[in-house]
Amino acid sequence: MAYLSPEKAEVPAPDPDARAFDNQPMAYRLWNGASPLGYLRFALRVILLFTALFLCIPFYYIWRFLRLSNPWPRTFLKIAAFACGARVNIVGTPIKRDVFFISNHLSWVDIAILGGHSGTAFVSKEEIGNWPIIGWLCRLNDTVFVARSDRMGIAQQINQLRDALEETWAITIFPEGTTGDGSTLLPFKAPLLKVLETPPPGILVQPIFLNYGENAFEIGWTGDESAPSNAWRLLTRRSSFLVEVHFLEPFDPDHYTGRKNIAAEARRRIAEPLSASLGGKPIV
Repeated sequence: MAYLSPEKAEVPAPDPDARAFDNQPMAYRLWNGASPLGYLRFALRVILLFTALFLCIPFYYIWRFLRLSNPWPRTFLKIAAFACGARVNIVGTPIKRDVFFISNHLSWVDIAILGGHSGTAFVSKEEIGNWPIIGWLCRLNDTVFVARSDRMGIAQQINQLRDALEETWAITIFPEGTTGDGSTLLPFKAPLLKVLETPPPGILVQPIFLNYGENAFEIGWTGDESAPSNAWRLLTRRSSFLVEVHFLEPFDPDHYTGRKNIAAEARRRIAEPLSASLGGKPIV
């Protein structure tokens, strides 16, 4: 089944008995758009998130002080994904170290899902590093922040990525540069893949296909929706949702000439299962 963007989706006729926000497309419901049970679900999920955070943080710093391999960011992210309603089905085998994951991107919850089930660190835009709490949590998981508009700083960003690969063993990038609605695959932006033009020894690229199925449009963060509004929708929704995480066949980036060819090969491998999940719809 294909999922249309809010601009293309057919909006049903307004229900005269519905509240004002109930007649808005799902992706644009307002903060007050929840039933009493929605507020209760929000409260319970937030309590679970903060409980997990307060339990994991002390152990994180103990493990860090002892210079041990630190499992606590992954533990927290796995609980966070569960609290948000994600029920994860892993398809394929993730490489555990010396891997550069390249994934499609639908929602901020992708990070909790992938980090919780693979232990990967992430590449993120610089602005997120300044968000309250979120930026701090990202740093605990060794996120590499990049300024996408700073072309002069690409060399420094490449060095950051190399250092992160050595420390965390796995890095994930979302090369679409933004989130989609699950029915398309945007062009992959290749500049940060320059780190793979002369790949560090032993590094493989493993594409990942995130499949939210029939929930893709509802979960996706698209259009002009704000991050708080999207989080509100996700944390007040009625039920859990299944996410299939397909760890696809890895490839050696050393066999491809240049970052553009590496990006094209990763996109091709992700486009194939995406097309199959949409009933054979061509992905261009």
